[in-house]
Amino acid sequence: MPDASQNRPTGGTYTTTIGGSVESSQIATGTAITQTMTLVPAEVIGEAGVAQLRQALAELRRQVAADAPEEKQAEANQLVDEFEAAVTDGAPDLSTMEYVRNWFARNLPKIAGTVTEIIVHPLVGRLVEAAGDVLVGEFRQRFG
Repeated sequence: MPDASQNRPTGGTYTTTIGGSVESSQIATGTAITQTMTLVPAEVIGEAGVAQLRQALAELRRQVAADAPEEKQAEANQLVDEFEAAVTDGAPDLSTMEYVRNWFARNLPKIAGTVTEIIVHPLVGRLVEAAGDVLVGEFRQRFG
């Protein structure tokens, strides 16, 4: 059997023709391509948008302090920390967001609505959209 590496291109010239708009897409031509996307929330929603999300998260913290029973306070606060990172550190981490929402729904249902309000906040939606179509589809599957 022939060595598969014999069939791989070893260099040369690549020609790519693009028709239409690609202003929010990625394009790569070649063989060993690695692409990394770093999403900086402030670049997508602005400093005011980030501040607005942080204010909503601060309200969630106040609600936990006021309404969570003492035996649930530490875990709830830790989950709010994780939730904040999931929403504001780069592309939204949907798995963490879903886990936190479900935990609050099971353990502190009075506060779960606030978590859901943050998840469906238009600014979070913009962050999800900026991360790409795959994340948008996953967001819709998880959160409707």
